[in-house]
Amino acid sequence: MNGPEARTNIKDPLLQPLTIKKLTLRNRIMSTSHACGLEVDGMPEQAYQRYHEEKARGGLALSMFGGSSNIDRDSPNIFRQLNVGTDAIIPHLQRFSTRMHDLGAALMCQITHLGRRGDPYAGDRLSTIAPSPVRETLHRSIPKEMDEHDIDRVVKAYARAALRCKEGGLDGIETLAAGHLIGQFLSPLTNRRTDRFGGSLENRLRFGLMVHEAIRKAVGDDFLVGMRFVVDEGPDGGLPFEECVKAALILKQAGAVDFFNAIYGTMDTTRALAEENMPGMGSPLAPWVEPVGAFRREVGLPVFHAARIADVASARFAIAEGKLDMAGMTRAQIADPHLVTKLASGREAEIRPCVGATHCQSPYRPSCLHNAATGRELTLRHVIEKAEGGAREVIVIGGGPAGLEAARVSAERGHAVSLYEAGSDLGGQIRIGATGSWRRDLLGIVEWREAELQRLGVSVHTNSYMESADIAALEPDVVILATGGLPQIDLKEGADLCLNTWDVLTGQVPMRGKVLIYDGTGRHPGPLAAEQAREAGAEVTYVSIDAQLSEELTYAERLRWKKRFLQIGVKPVFESRLFAVQRRDNRLEACFLNEISREVTSVLVDQVIVEQGSVPMDEVYFGLRGQSANDGVTNLEAMVRVAPQPRLRQNGFELHRIGDAVSSRNIHAAMLDALRICSAL
Repeated sequence: MNGPEARTNIKDPLLQPLTIKKLTLRNRIMSTSHACGLEVDGMPEQAYQRYHEEKARGGLALSMFGGSSNIDRDSPNIFRQLNVGTDAIIPHLQRFSTRMHDLGAALMCQITHLGRRGDPYAGDRLSTIAPSPVRETLHRSIPKEMDEHDIDRVVKAYARAALRCKEGGLDGIETLAAGHLIGQFLSPLTNRRTDRFGGSLENRLRFGLMVHEAIRKAVGDDFLVGMRFVVDEGPDGGLPFEECVKAALILKQAGAVDFFNAIYGTMDTTRALAEENMPGMGSPLAPWVEPVGAFRREVGLPVFHAARIADVASARFAIAEGKLDMAGMTRAQIADPHLVTKLASGREAEIRPCVGATHCQSPYRPSCLHNAATGRELTLRHVIEKAEGGAREVIVIGGGPAGLEAARVSAERGHAVSLYEAGSDLGGQIRIGATGSWRRDLLGIVEWREAELQRLGVSVHTNSYMESADIAALEPDVVILATGGLPQIDLKEGADLCLNTWDVLTGQVPMRGKVLIYDGTGRHPGPLAAEQAREAGAEVTYVSIDAQLSEELTYAERLRWKKRFLQIGVKPVFESRLFAVQRRDNRLEACFLNEISREVTSVLVDQVIVEQGSVPMDEVYFGLRGQSANDGVTNLEAMVRVAPQPRLRQNGFELHRIGDAVSSRNIHAAMLDALRICSAL
């Protein structure tokens, strides 16, 4: 697509246009397909479209949507995909493409058949199908081996789905080969056939060629057709780089594809998905750019790629060095959908960083850990508008994530903002959570906001503990309390004998001897404390109330902690509740109740460390309520609608608590509280 952005600052490799056949993309930045979680009954309705439209408004060239959009009944919706197997989707696509094109962005859809990655108990409860009856570890189905009738049906379904996309006004489609049905035929690990669809590479590629020949016949030559294609299946795969290149050249020679969207590794286990397919925090930036670049040199077609290309510098290098034609900055634009506009206008320093926390892979996707507007575009703004009334005096107490976001948003609204933090540094619990080498990127959440507060002229006061009288003396119009909480230790007996995870992670208490860590939340602090204790040479016993390690985290984070525990030799015990700690001579006896068997057990240790979240620090709040116009009550209806808060009495300031000052939750929840309340000030 063409637009004014396509001609802006073209000296930057990322801002140069790219032409594929008759389609011109205005720059080299795209968002790759993903199941964003906003579909309604398999259709991309208003919220789904607005989520992608924000990226177009923010300047990207191409949005590839519909991660794993299903083409037929026996490829069911199991992780909130779209349904391109019905004509009902066409009007939605027509509205969607018009909106995106009006903003200068191209739009394509990923279509697929899941094959063995499906679920026989979902949708119409049909058997999954595959080239061979080989079970996938991750999705667990044992598929039916496809016969020629199945193959013919699915090939036709692909063609009909592609035609629906064309009739919907899209610029192209891509099929998903790797790990999905086309890739299951291609890989010798999943294709054990002895007929014309098995054995040699040419035979294993036959199904994919048939699919693309049928698609090309249905949509014609001008409509772009690509393939999300693996360049190397990695250590557990059956397709080495050389075979992937050979297959790609066969597809190219047949005229089956106009571009490749390259990925690395497999996706049939949690490990492969989190470490190869979608690597996150703790992984190197852009880990697969080199093999993808080697693939591009061999195949001679445009190549797209996304895998932790989280920052502009990595993307610029990949494009400038000829490794890629399009940089898929998908998660980077979940963090900041206006990334391209900021880059093009010389505001690269203002780009909100993707810290790789994988919160966007949680069940609540497409949410970003520190951009609460993502996925909520119908009610929240990525670009904060100025308040219609005059500037108000806003006092923010607390410099953790909630307070920093409240100050930032209030300043964007045009208010006079002062932030007071009792400690010497901003960041709150994030600075504790960034303990350990693989979580240091979390500090980007703090550092970006510190820079934004400076840019916006917010008056920041550290080492400033504020009592309620101190705050009232400032004569504020609005007070936002982001005072956080204090660690909670809630036991029937012996709480005073225990340490909390903050004691450990801040280095206030050294670890020694035999240490028991009790995890009552399934969040990061418990595993972080175990890691730190082991590194200090302590012997660690780890007990969790949950059924698995890091229950509350995303699958990628859980995998990393499971792997780390194996490395440091910690074997956790699950589904057990700590209820008492008692002194036994110079040691401590910790008593547990197994939640399943109801059996009581005990262990003798030197230290007991408890993680049970936090309780709000609310003394200042209760000291201010009587002086506030809203009695400290945040009206939930107004908050969710992002509307001004009602006053309960004529005089006084507006008073709100946010984040852990309300209850113990995660960073995203703190950001959302701040954004909802302060966007309406």
